[in-house]
Amino acid sequence: MDLETKGLKYFDVITGLFVAILIISNIASAKVASLGPFNYDAGTILFPVSYIFGDVLTEVYGYRKSRRVIWLGFACLVLMAITFAIVQYLPPARDWQNQAAYETILGFVPRLVLASIAGYWAGEFTNSFVLAKMKIWTKGRYLWTRTIGSTIAGEALDSLVFGLCAFYGTMPLPAVINLMATIYVFKVLIEVVATPLTYAVIGYLKITENSDTYDIGTNFNPFRINA
Repeated sequence: MDLETKGLKYFDVITGLFVAILIISNIASAKVASLGPFNYDAGTILFPVSYIFGDVLTEVYGYRKSRRVIWLGFACLVLMAITFAIVQYLPPARDWQNQAAYETILGFVPRLVLASIAGYWAGEFTNSFVLAKMKIWTKGRYLWTRTIGSTIAGEALDSLVFGLCAFYGTMPLPAVINLMATIYVFKVLIEVVATPLTYAVIGYLKITENSDTYDIGTNFNPFRINA
């Protein structure tokens, strides 16, 4: 544990859950589910929770610590993609008949993997940046405006980057836009519904951790991990 996180009881727990949610939701995205007339990747039911965790991290611990966690999540997604790719191309054992099943569920599809990682990176940093700035503008009041407002911005960029990178040119543009819009609205609604829980968690952590960071003077360059 480094000096910046020493004495924080739950920072490592939140970090671990955040990374776990990213990995699980990306694996779950291999299944396309339906809800009435709408189709969506199954990871959508969990992935928006990562934005709630992002809100908690930035609101309680500040943008600098949140930035490190976002990069950790990014590194874990890349590691997962590389591992799945290597395993996919390893020669299967002669009596193992599940290669096709593996490729269907965990197969490495470069365009989808890169789209997912790019969307995550852009969306999470946008979410953290907007929340940190809004906290300064609102002087710490109206938490709901920050949690929802940052998610609206972050999920919009995430959905746009992922949708265009993953599906542009593979289906008619109106269909791509419909898919992006459906997923985006669903993710934002989850944030809105979860607002009371987000309030409770943030309130508890601020008291327990004795931390309520305002990013005044913070360098918001996403590439300055240790500053």
